[in-house]
Amino acid sequence: MNGHDLVRSVRAVGMVGAAQSLRTVRAAWRRQRADSAGLPRRGAERARVPGPVTGVEPGPGGGVVRFARSELRVCVTGGGAVFWGWDGAGPEPSYALSGPRPEPDPRAFLEPDKDGGWRVVSERVMVVVSRHGTVEVRTPGGVVLRRDLPPRWWEPAGGDGSGARWVQRSEVGADARFFGLGGRAAGPRLADGTYRLWNTDPGGSFAPGDDPLYLTMPVQLVVADAGTHLVFHDNSWDGSVTLREGEEGAGSGHDRPGTTELRVDGGPLRCWVAVGTPARVLHAWAALTGAPAVPPAWALGYQHARWGFGSATEVRRVVAGYQERGLPLGAVHLDIDHYDAHQVFTVDRENFPELPALADELREQGTRLVSIVDPAVKAQPGRALFDSGRAEDAFVRDAKRRRVRGVVWPGESVYPDFTAPHVRAWWGRQYAERLGQGFSGFWHDMNEPVSFAAFGDPSLPRSARHALDGRGGDHREAHNVYGLCMARAAYEGLCELRPQERPFLFSRSGWAGLQRYGGSWSGDVETSWAGLRASLALVLGLGLCGIPYSGPDVGGFSGQPTAELYLRWFQLGAWLPLFRTHSAMHAGRREPWVYGDEVLAHARAALEERRRLHPYFVTLSQLAARTGAPYVRPLWWSAPEDRALRDCDDAFLLGDALLVAPVFEPGADRRAVRLPRGRWYDTVGERAYDGPGQVLLDAPPSRIPVLARAGTVVPVRGEDGELELEVWAPLRGRTGGGLVVRDPGDGWERAEVERYVTRWKNDRVVVVRETDAGVEEVTQRVRVRGV
Repeated sequence: MNGHDLVRSVRAVGMVGAAQSLRTVRAAWRRQRADSAGLPRRGAERARVPGPVTGVEPGPGGGVVRFARSELRVCVTGGGAVFWGWDGAGPEPSYALSGPRPEPDPRAFLEPDKDGGWRVVSERVMVVVSRHGTVEVRTPGGVVLRRDLPPRWWEPAGGDGSGARWVQRSEVGADARFFGLGGRAAGPRLADGTYRLWNTDPGGSFAPGDDPLYLTMPVQLVVADAGTHLVFHDNSWDGSVTLREGEEGAGSGHDRPGTTELRVDGGPLRCWVAVGTPARVLHAWAALTGAPAVPPAWALGYQHARWGFGSATEVRRVVAGYQERGLPLGAVHLDIDHYDAHQVFTVDRENFPELPALADELREQGTRLVSIVDPAVKAQPGRALFDSGRAEDAFVRDAKRRRVRGVVWPGESVYPDFTAPHVRAWWGRQYAERLGQGFSGFWHDMNEPVSFAAFGDPSLPRSARHALDGRGGDHREAHNVYGLCMARAAYEGLCELRPQERPFLFSRSGWAGLQRYGGSWSGDVETSWAGLRASLALVLGLGLCGIPYSGPDVGGFSGQPTAELYLRWFQLGAWLPLFRTHSAMHAGRREPWVYGDEVLAHARAALEERRRLHPYFVTLSQLAARTGAPYVRPLWWSAPEDRALRDCDDAFLLGDALLVAPVFEPGADRRAVRLPRGRWYDTVGERAYDGPGQVLLDAPPSRIPVLARAGTVVPVRGEDGELELEVWAPLRGRTGGGLVVRDPGDGWERAEVERYVTRWKNDRVVVVRETDAGVEEVTQRVRVRGV
């Protein structure tokens, strides 16, 4: 047991209590014994590198370059994305891709390069392969964005090359900055260090130094002067990424490049690369892995959750508190305490009698019910869900075909194998029970998957067997996609059960492509100022990996925040996609009025502003589904060449129009804000500031600084509840504009994108709508600000 395991062991006992602690010890030993018997022993290994080029085979979009001890398949797609795979690896099968592989670019082809190498040239990117296996990604003008050195494999001696672990070292520009790798508490800019690729429950609340967390993925966004590129290594095995930023002028005036080193324990060495502006790169990523799901409009409002409501009476009391104070509340989330003995798809009928009636009552007041869903099923014959799953052969088995057992909240439990199509279909049907109870949405928890363990990895044995959609394999490959496949099962089941409604779900764990089914949230973030800062890092990092809908537990999961910390967290949450308070059972309440009249007044202002901006959040959600662009964006989004913005991690853009600067320090009533290029207006006093540069802005307890970009059009909710346009005056002599997408309802109707243009005419700002038929007058109310 190492130090990290010891800390997790103490946390696990603290969470489950003494009654279950003995079970966690047994589960840990059981997992170790299963792996000792079920995993292949790694004996003598031989190292391998590609060797020199021996030949090529041109093909659509590229071709195959053969080396003495490997071969490289290269293809540039019609959309400009690049794929390459070693040892004959192709794009499929893949849990990340949303459909068939993209069509190759018919204009791209392999051609000889200098020094015996080969290259593929396309309109957007150039790929150069050296005679020893180095792969360079260049701009069409020839500027190198990324250089992947020849990989190295370690494979069992005397084997056929399968089961090899491998390392891929790469170089990027000396000025490059790294982002991504899923949800990282220490981001969004990833500092030098090693990051593990293994979805992990940290076993209690986490802080910025904890890594890995619940949702990891081998997706890097690299931003440099030469350009931005995204690289995705499509491999779900356990691995690690070591990053080291470069240095300009290091050593005799020469630049030291930035470096990455990816080490993976098995599986194919294959990757995708997209090149361009950040917006173009995320659009290409969405084209590969799927458009983000659009949440229903009510899920873009404020939501309240708690582990420990305990009864329907308490739920009604809390909702009444919001009603009496005139505070908007879009949803209430019920945690595992509403289950019968913590068992999924059940209800504690003593404390939550007539749950459908409660759901109807709340819906009439404008509040939906959202249910937690855990994957573990209590292993108890006679229980309907266990018996049903056993009849379907739905549960994960070990190498000896015995059902794998773990320990979670219900006690001894078994786990559905979501990598099997028939199991996904079976699980999806179970949501009929939740819908029948009146729930409108779902949050998936404990789906890394978790099995409480007194020591070692708190998950299933790595030797556990999985279907992997007919290919067969073990948990080493299935672990990281377990949460993704659970989300797929729920999404597809809900689509069948209620085909007229878009499903709403978000998941603690997942992998590349999770956005197709829903969003995510921070998990059990620590109640501290550091936890507050980590909340923004996670949202930004997930957005840059293609998951635009996410948010933290406002106030932190465990611990009692001070009134100031709670308020500053609440003010941040009001500008994030998922705006939800949540806490552990003994962590104190999270209703705004608990923290006094002053906090309540300021929280009310934040809630009212969130409600006023609801049409803007609806627009951002619809645009994310069309473009892949996250709602919450780093300041460098439109200016990646601005090095000062690349290093700024304490503010963000909300869409194209707004800049939000949260307060992360106790006692602060002013803060410095770095501005991108252009004119920006303080949304309270309407004072104008010109960027690029840094300004000092007031940040009283009543608000955090928010600025609007000159020329933008922001859809807002007017005093009469109708949509109106808030226009921020453009610079004289220039034009501006914005996009608006109205709420199409909770179904599948695709709303029209409305385009508005602003400009000065004589001494006033005018707004017109541009359509395919020409320019139209604006019919709704327009409010011009910043004049």
